[in-house]
This record gives sequence, structure tokens and C-alpha cells, in this order.
Amino acid sequence: MKPLIRLFFRTLRLVLTPFVLLGYAITRPRGIARTPEAQAAVDARTRTLALYHFPTCPFCLKVRRAMRRLSLDIELRDARHEGPHRTALIAGGGKPQVPCLAITGEDGTVTWLYESDAIIAWLDREFGAA
Repeated sequence: MKPLIRLFFRTLRLVLTPFVLLGYAITRPRGIARTPEAQAAVDARTRTLALYHFPTCPFCLKVRRAMRRLSLDIELRDARHEGPHRTALIAGGGKPQVPCLAITGEDGTVTWLYESDAIIAWLDREFGAA
């Protein structure tokens, strides 16, 4: 019975994926308009950030929507399949949960921030409009 349930959900996910991505594309917010100098400063700060995500995860879409709203150029690392990004996420953060924001400090230490609401709150504090 479990293989049938797994097959059902896999099929459902394959059917819904295009609609989820289309909805995301249609509802993307506009980004914050900054001066070129201010945007360059923000871009420099975001070079130390990486978002581990799954392309169609609703919570990941929520974080990516906030990144777009804040005009943030954060590296996206797809951790859906086995590979270097998933391995790094598990080794550094301790679990394969997404979304996860890896924040590299000036001293090279990495802080792993899980949960979409916590990530969005942190991004708003760091990069939100004053």
C-alpha cells in the first residue's frame, strides 16, 4: 500500500509543479528601488549568503518572494537531489530541511538559519527599507 501512496503523491507533485511555478511567476513582487551605489552595497553584503532550497517548495517560494521584494541577489543552491549542495546543507546545518539560509560571517563561521519566517524576518532586519 505504501508504494501506491508514494506513487500517488509523486504524480500529484509532478502535475501541480507547473501550476506552482506559474503562480510564483505571476505573483512576484517588484523589488525595492535603490540608487546604483546603494544596490551595489547591498549586493556586496549578499555575497556571503546562500539559500538552500527546493524549486517548488512553498516555503522556499515564500523566501524567494521576499528576496525579490527586497531586491536581494542571494545565491540559490538546489538541495533537492543528492549532490554537493545537499551534502553541504546536511554537514553544515545538520539536517536536509529547506529553506535554509547560510550566513557566512567575516571570520568565516557559518550560521544556518532555518524556517521561512525566521529567514524573512532576518532579511527584513538586515536589508529592509528604513
